Amino acid sequence: MPQLIFFAAVGVVAYFGYRKFVREAERVTAKARRARREAANGSMGTLVYDPKTGEYRVAKD
Repeated sequence: MPQLIFFAAVGVVAYFGYRKFVREAERVTAKARRARREAANGSMGTLVYDPKTGEYRVAKD
């Protein structure tokens, strides 16, 4: 029985670790894609719309 609990705990940790890894990989990929588009356009940053103020601001990473 202790082996079953151990393997269940390892499985849960592996699942959440994998999800964290995928989320981080998507974030890094999006950042690289944004940087590549900025370099291709020759821009100094990406503008995002702020709905509270109604203004565009440079995106923060």
